[in-house]
Amino acid sequence: MGSPAGEAGRDDNEAQHEVEIEHAFEMGQYEVTFEEYDLFARVTKRNLPADRGWGRGRRPVINVSWHDASAYAQWLSDKTGKAYRLPTEAEWEYATRAGTLTPRYWPEGGGAEDDPACRYANVYDRGHEAEITKAGYHFTWESFACDDSHPFTAPVGNYAANAWQLHDTLGNVWEWTQDCWHADYAGAPVDGSAWQPVDPTDCALRVLRGGSWRDYLASVRSAARDYFDPEYRYYIIGFRLARSL
Repeated sequence: MGSPAGEAGRDDNEAQHEVEIEHAFEMGQYEVTFEEYDLFARVTKRNLPADRGWGRGRRPVINVSWHDASAYAQWLSDKTGKAYRLPTEAEWEYATRAGTLTPRYWPEGGGAEDDPACRYANVYDRGHEAEITKAGYHFTWESFACDDSHPFTAPVGNYAANAWQLHDTLGNVWEWTQDCWHADYAGAPVDGSAWQPVDPTDCALRVLRGGSWRDYLASVRSAARDYFDPEYRYYIIGFRLARSL
């Protein structure tokens, strides 16, 4: 888990370390969609999250907090009798890598005008810079040298899967995990469980993984990590579920 010292875009919070996941689990093939979350919201009389005009249906749900995502997992568990939950950070990276040790689960290369990223992920791409800027989003960072056919979020499963048939773990939307944020891996669990401090009040932030349609190249990597207040909702944040066996 983590990235080697020489990986392009690497952050100091990604120190490599060994984790042995000691439990069986399943990971959702897709990010949770508006179609799925809206059903939950209507049944439980919650406000429907805004879609910013990009569409609902099979697009990944956005503008959901960590608490919203956790509530959805609990509701689905109650309805099905199965143990749905947010994945731990270790589970997420294990499933995303699908056996790879490279920065991303797709092949590197392709040249300056044909980055393979757009065949595997919805990323900030050169083909939509002008459209994104016209819509009022002004980003100054480098884009991927390709065209992924979607300026904003894309319907789940639109791009090629990793070797374990998971779609969109990189790009599209950032994904909530169970873990409390910690700035490095010193003392992190080595059994695949979530990082939970002894004092629950120390968990002011929750870990996000995967990057989104608008992020830096460095954020769209298997080892990249970020965090957010669990109360907040944002237009680049969604989630996928794991299931305990």
